[in-house]
Amino acid sequence: MSAISVRHIARRKFGFWMATALVIGNIIGAGIFMLPAGLAPFGWNAVSAWGITAAGALSLAWVFAELSRQLPDVGGSVGFMRLGLGDGAAFLGAWGYVISIWVSNAGITMAGVSYLTRLVPSLAARSGAIVITALAVIWLLTWVNLRGLRAAGGVQSVTTVIKLLPFAAVIGLAFWRLGTDGFAALLPITDGTFTLAGATGAVGLTLFAMLGLESAAMPVDAVDQPEKNIPRATLAGTGISAIVSLLATCAVVLMLPREVVVSSNAPTADFVAASFGSMSGTLVAACAVVSSFGCLNGWLLLGGEVPVAMAQTKSLPDWFGRLNRHGAPAHSIVLGAVVTSVMTLLAATKVGIAAFNFLILIATATNLLLYLLCVIAAARFMRDGRVRGSAGLVAATALAFVFVLWAFYSSGRESLAWGAVLTAAGWPIYRLARRLTSP
Repeated sequence: MSAISVRHIARRKFGFWMATALVIGNIIGAGIFMLPAGLAPFGWNAVSAWGITAAGALSLAWVFAELSRQLPDVGGSVGFMRLGLGDGAAFLGAWGYVISIWVSNAGITMAGVSYLTRLVPSLAARSGAIVITALAVIWLLTWVNLRGLRAAGGVQSVTTVIKLLPFAAVIGLAFWRLGTDGFAALLPITDGTFTLAGATGAVGLTLFAMLGLESAAMPVDAVDQPEKNIPRATLAGTGISAIVSLLATCAVVLMLPREVVVSSNAPTADFVAASFGSMSGTLVAACAVVSSFGCLNGWLLLGGEVPVAMAQTKSLPDWFGRLNRHGAPAHSIVLGAVVTSVMTLLAATKVGIAAFNFLILIATATNLLLYLLCVIAAARFMRDGRVRGSAGLVAATALAFVFVLWAFYSSGRESLAWGAVLTAAGWPIYRLARRLTSP
């Protein structure tokens, strides 16, 4: 869904590789740098959770891929919901996605600032310095996005490559340690190591790292040969991202002492530094900071663009779609930055990794509404014959439905309550927009 806004489509359409890169780039973001600290208490259950998440994400990817292949002209994820379930459901799914972006941006900011404390230790020593820094970064990048697409895109192109370096370092180091020390490099497996409760508790966290799998399911005019390239890119991008994310997070969780990972403000950097010294850890932390703030820049842009597309379809008032003199949706970008700032302040009331977990679980819960509604729409399409339902697609749809419900449960009551309140807050705005546009 991250591509439902196509106001700024380049002249050259996305081919398979560009669409796959879009999916991978949207999935693998800043959250993965802090995720090991959240997963560390689960130990080997983190691996189980990744197995469940990978299966569920690939099932969802299959559903999105088939819907995009058989219904290439309906307008991507929002179009699937509108065609299958009506305008109201499409709004709730899209608005939930907008909320997910705004809340995710707070989590991304916290991750970046957490790694920044590794480079500037005085931030952690001064009361309130982390929160002030986080807010400053949010509003600095908001200003960049208000300058228009060219300014925001320039920042994004530099940070995309940099963010891959730490993942390559972690995965390479993990294989090197396994080759040197064998399974002695990992946490021991004992009776009770793998539990259903432990895996369930971690699924909400691991799914956050896979949000964005629907990115290639965009309107037909943005992708070359969409009936072929969108399904392939969705499945390939999701599969590659799942493998990279599993290896990069579980290497840290299983190869460093649990107490070290849980208390770390830069777990990926600490993992590399344990083998190659503090200088290498500092380099990884620097890459993580650049990656996090580059990711934040891109999602701030998207958090402004999605409401514009919704305003164009009269799901939101025209106010959300108004552009400034640079062609940027100023109202939507600033509103998103305000919500992100508020969520950052709320997260700051929690201690350590709990602040990051608080944000990503809310983001996951609100994004899940989009997935649930698209899966239900897919089932309806197969029932009435608008989509050909092969045995594989039926199985994938059923598995995706079960997985989404499981992920809702895994997100926890607090996250579901916050998600419900924030999503419901959009309904009066939707009703106002419909009233203003009704004849």
